[in-house]
Amino acid sequence: MTETWDDLAPTLDATRARALDRAHVFHSWSAQAELDPMVITRAEGSHVWDGDGRRLLDLTSQLVFTNMGHQHPRIVAAVQEQAARLCTVAPAYANGTRSEAARLIASHTPGDLDHVFFTNGGADAVEHAVRMARLHTGRHKVLSRYRSYHGGTQLAVNLTGDPRRWPSDHASTGTVHFHGPFLYRSAFHATDERQEAQRALEHLESVIVYEGPATIAAIVLESIPGTAGIMVPPPGYLAGVRELCDRHGILLVADEVMSGFGRSGRWFAIEHADVVPDLMTFAKGVNSGYVPLGGVAISDAVYATFAHRPYPGGLTYSGHPLACAAAVATIRSMEDDDVVARAARLGEQVLGPALRDLAARHPWVGEVRGTGAFWAIELVSDRETREPLAPYGGSSPAMAAVVRECVAGGALPFSNYNRIHVVPPLTISDEDALEGVAIIDRAIAAAHAEHGS
Repeated sequence: MTETWDDLAPTLDATRARALDRAHVFHSWSAQAELDPMVITRAEGSHVWDGDGRRLLDLTSQLVFTNMGHQHPRIVAAVQEQAARLCTVAPAYANGTRSEAARLIASHTPGDLDHVFFTNGGADAVEHAVRMARLHTGRHKVLSRYRSYHGGTQLAVNLTGDPRRWPSDHASTGTVHFHGPFLYRSAFHATDERQEAQRALEHLESVIVYEGPATIAAIVLESIPGTAGIMVPPPGYLAGVRELCDRHGILLVADEVMSGFGRSGRWFAIEHADVVPDLMTFAKGVNSGYVPLGGVAISDAVYATFAHRPYPGGLTYSGHPLACAAAVATIRSMEDDDVVARAARLGEQVLGPALRDLAARHPWVGEVRGTGAFWAIELVSDRETREPLAPYGGSSPAMAAVVRECVAGGALPFSNYNRIHVVPPLTISDEDALEGVAIIDRAIAAAHAEHGS
């Protein structure tokens, strides 16, 4: 039976949606009985509408994936056109839409990352990148940093360096963590970026030495850690990691799931460091999340390992035509509209100056940091001690007040522990970006009046 819009009409009832959600939907990362999720009924550009008809400025890009904004007409049309011609096909067959998506992705990846293995999202991309690295090197151990996020599947969550890992970590996945550079909360007592980079590299080298270089298949790093705090690596750090990998025969896997496809003001954030990884994972911004899609970009050397040796992995929906159609339209739109340069300008001329001005006026703001459309506001209860406004791995009444005031002021905020991330669509107007910062400004002031000393 052909579905009509009449079949979807009941889904537009916000009261019904909320009731059925609470009756049947199991949410991620949540205590189920304590949830009261906002209903989103529609979206357009940089805005969404909730179940009460209220328009909200989306400063989250949802989970930092609607890089081209909501309901982009060119992407929607591409998915509709693909659905009318070929909705789905098994991955063993060649398909023109998948092939073009791979070509377009490879045209922007750094170096010789010219081969693309498609997945359904970022976590399984990380899983497959590590599997490739282990088979290529014949080694098992994988290093990743604290203050990182790589996904919720078993290996990916064990690579993750934040508290979401703890319930699943039984020290059985061959993963080892190390401290990455983060000058504001330096683990190395550094006083400037040069010291932070140098000492972080010395620390990583000692971990490699003590773990045994010949046991390590890969180092997995977010080029710019996203959910963990948008800590832009200091100059020289990623190049130093690349050198350590080369010296010890270790593969460098760059996780660009959140930072890729223009988010940082470059096509991929690792380009800021002029470094080429051996494998690179992507998802989210590749098609603005319109249909789930992720993947691994693979170097010639790793590709050669599987040229005449079967790769032991696959997915039913690898390179799904609807997802790849959205990717083709997204990338072509980004090229035609120069969206990456637009994101760089947004960070340099709009968000950066506005956020630094905000920081200068609020005693709760310890630091703002970021690039492109990828910023974090570090909130502290005391600037001198840098005591976080919420504990690592948790929240607090003060942080809850900031979030509540943002929503009351007309914006969806991205909050994580003691931070507010400012990660709007790359296509947001300057006026909306400044209004978003102003909403956060007022929210911090109101929360401080309520909870400050």
